[in-house]
Amino acid sequence: MSAEFVKHLYQLKLKNTQQFPDKATTEQFIDQLFALLFVPRAGRQLGFTEFENEYESLKSHLSTLVYDVVHNGDQTQAITDKFFEELPAVHALLLKDAAAISAWDPAAESLEEVIIAYPGFFAIAVYRFAHQLWKQQVKILPRLFTEYAHSKTGIDIHPGATIGESFFIDHGTGIVIGETTEIGSNVRIYQGVTLGALSGGREKSSGKRHPSIEDNVIIYSGATILGGETVIGKNSTIGGNVWITYPVPAGSLVYHKSEVVAKKDFSFTDAVNGILGKRDIASA
Repeated sequence: MSAEFVKHLYQLKLKNTQQFPDKATTEQFIDQLFALLFVPRAGRQLGFTEFENEYESLKSHLSTLVYDVVHNGDQTQAITDKFFEELPAVHALLLKDAAAISAWDPAAESLEEVIIAYPGFFAIAVYRFAHQLWKQQVKILPRLFTEYAHSKTGIDIHPGATIGESFFIDHGTGIVIGETTEIGSNVRIYQGVTLGALSGGREKSSGKRHPSIEDNVIIYSGATILGGETVIGKNSTIGGNVWITYPVPAGSLVYHKSEVVAKKDFSFTDAVNGILGKRDIASA
């Protein structure tokens, strides 16, 4: 690395006076909060006073992270207090999410298994923590929260999305849920689903860019649903690998039709000629 480049980097550092929360400390907070709310402690159980001390320690931990964003002591305290005031409601929502996963996934043997072992539940939990701060106008910290969940689970939920109760993510890897997505209650989503925008660019940064999914919708793996005007009506089922950029009425079934051809009726020559534009196979 040349001396000129080092000097250039140093000058850029001096110009960038904005501070951000430490990523490692942010991830530690998420793990500790999730554990305190959901994970049974192995070995000796905490007494109430010890448990209360851990709870208060988490408040102090969040205050440190928030201060690195807002740089104002009074505002930091107000944000932290509000977050923990809303935590019981967030916890209740998450218990409904866990119960929905347990009820709808035949592989789940207990609610405890869902809470401890399911990446979908972890991603939903971190989203709900992040969304609470997002509603309180804290921006960068919630993004660090959900990106941590993304790195651990492969599930990318923007903290600005609005998601109703009893939300079920199964398997989950590759799911993307954009910032202005609105999801109702009792919605089930499988791996590889994208709820995204039709186009990018800073000029599209305001307004609704992502779809709305109404109550009791099931979206199977690989489906791509795009656009702020796209609404999937309640009680609809969206099949795997479909591409949707238009509103779907309530109670709809959307899927790709697969064709089954018996081997005895299948012509390899006709199929290859079709792919090659009816050119001679030998010359291809």
